[in-house]
Amino acid sequence: MYLYPKWIRLWHLFNALLFILLIVTGISMQYTGRNNPSYMVGFAKAVKWHNFGAIMLTANYIFFILGNTITKNKKYYRIKKENFFSDLLKQLKYYSFGMFREETHPFPVTMERKFNPLQKLTYVLAMYAGIPLLIISGIGLLFPEITIDKLFGVSGLVLTDILHITMGFLLSIFMIVHIYTCTLGEKPLSLFRGMITGFHNSEHD
Repeated sequence: MYLYPKWIRLWHLFNALLFILLIVTGISMQYTGRNNPSYMVGFAKAVKWHNFGAIMLTANYIFFILGNTITKNKKYYRIKKENFFSDLLKQLKYYSFGMFREETHPFPVTMERKFNPLQKLTYVLAMYAGIPLLIISGIGLLFPEITIDKLFGVSGLVLTDILHITMGFLLSIFMIVHIYTCTLGEKPLSLFRGMITGFHNSEHD
């Protein structure tokens, strides 16, 4: 099944590389200090490359939104209310027990359903909530003059920083889990190969 057109593969590749860059430089900025003045890549370089990565991630995200808007790919992100929680429970049971017992996947990949219910929910939260909040808070830190002074008596810049770090942490965890679940295909590299060729071949992921 040809599920991953070239624009999706291109976006996915850049997204992964940019996330790695942002994680490395973000950690470098967080832990560079007097006791460790050149942690990983050093503060000055980390800031420079983090800002570059952030601008490129924003452009790449706009590319994703436009692509999802004008192509059929958007159908894979639509969440239906019917059987929503029961389907989630089925998928959780499969990941928790079923796949270790070699049970049949409750939601095999088809041309009409690229994501299982749990994937769809996490992808929607990541792409339509997590990344927008990451970008908005990042803009607030890059241009502090546009950030509100105080909110509930707390510095707006501090709150923006907390939001940015929290979103960065959650999306980093999402990336790790995403990489892990991509090894659960028919073979460990099946799904990674699909993102290179565009074709999904496994019936058991």
